[in-house]
Amino acid sequence: MFVALEIGHADIVQGVAQTVTDDRRFETGLSSQWSRVRSKLRAEFGEAAYRSWLKPASFEAVDDETVRILAPTRFMRDWIETQYGERLKRLWAEEMPALRRLEIVHLGAATEKVEVPASPVVADAEKSDKEIGALLDPRFRFENFVVGKPNELAFAAARRVGEAQAVPFNPLFLYGGVGLGKTHLMHAIAWHIRDTNPERRVIYLSAEKFMYQFIRAMRYKDTMAFKEQFRSVDVLMIDDVQFFSGKDNTQEEFFHTFNALVDQNRQVVISADKSPNDLEGMEERMKSRLGWGLVADIHPTIYELRLGILQSKAERMEVDIPLKVLEFLAHKITSNVRELEGALNRLVAYANLVGRPVTLENTQEVLHDILRANDRRVTIEEIQKRVAEHFNIRLGEMYSARRSRAIARPRQVAMYLAKQLTARSLPEIGRKFGGRDHTTVMHAVRKVDELCALDSAFSEDVELLRRMLEG
Repeated sequence: MFVALEIGHADIVQGVAQTVTDDRRFETGLSSQWSRVRSKLRAEFGEAAYRSWLKPASFEAVDDETVRILAPTRFMRDWIETQYGERLKRLWAEEMPALRRLEIVHLGAATEKVEVPASPVVADAEKSDKEIGALLDPRFRFENFVVGKPNELAFAAARRVGEAQAVPFNPLFLYGGVGLGKTHLMHAIAWHIRDTNPERRVIYLSAEKFMYQFIRAMRYKDTMAFKEQFRSVDVLMIDDVQFFSGKDNTQEEFFHTFNALVDQNRQVVISADKSPNDLEGMEERMKSRLGWGLVADIHPTIYELRLGILQSKAERMEVDIPLKVLEFLAHKITSNVRELEGALNRLVAYANLVGRPVTLENTQEVLHDILRANDRRVTIEEIQKRVAEHFNIRLGEMYSARRSRAIARPRQVAMYLAKQLTARSLPEIGRKFGGRDHTTVMHAVRKVDELCALDSAFSEDVELLRRMLEG
């Protein structure tokens, strides 16, 4: 391996005496390559970034088509990987076309590596579908999904897609609120196909990851490899497609990927928090395509279904929970299945750690915060509707791109109240407002705080809305 590299880079060591050993010549060639790589990084990222982050890093070794870069600390290693890793591997690939891997390690922990492929084009072509998509949760299988009236259509449709040899409907579009089982069903489809037809190529990933990979392909002028990767699968599954809202380039690419797969009679499975027609920020042609096949909604859980879910989970965990406790939880926690199962997990952990049996009394004590929150749970949708009515604007303006003050100000108030009255993260709130960035939400919160301090009438409006929503 080393001999082949010496021959390939012999021109780099012109002027070196013929009597210099092969090892010395090879080492000099690599040093020259590293110098060129650093010079390019310095020119691209500037003197300050170069001195702070790139200059302290050193070239350590090449072995079996691997380049290793050594950073002084773990923090610097992580920063270099995050901020400069992609460009580093591209520049090294230009210097060494045979390069397959770039490792970034930190001093004192050389065994703790961050490995990145040397060339995005080559690496993506070699990746398996499992590596490109998201990992599947082993708990999310059909046999672990509790079926009830709110989800029976979605379950039956997902099961049909997982078992069918031919495409039954295209696409299968699953929609419903957070924590109602959409992701569980998508994982279950993927697991069933992999178990029964391992030769079929299945990719499951979030809409956010699809967008990230598309942007990365455009950045490296590698869109053809991206198209080939996603248009050659047997089953493409994309979760939370509402994330595409307002992302025109990503929508365009997904639109053509979708059409290509449907034309080849390949299965597409999509999930979202709303039906296709209600997805704000989506092109009409995209909404139309998403509604082509079977649209199956998952309704909020009913008491019987929640109780069945708790009983099933308790059986899988092999714990004995009194029926009256399960019934109490099924009555009190109505928001979503995820929170319901989380409450049961906390109870079981309490019993194991403290060594006390689970009773109705200590259930109320251990879960007091969850129970209190479920007494009155305000949703972002409810906030948007109430604020739109108060300021006399259309509900759709909460998701629109319009920036006039008459529209932007109520939208900022709604974002502010969503931050104050819900447990949603800033990115989650932003997505509910037409796919906006979390920084937009932060700006809205600061702006409303400032206006409340300066304008008493505006402050009273916001306080009135808060009382109405909490009451």
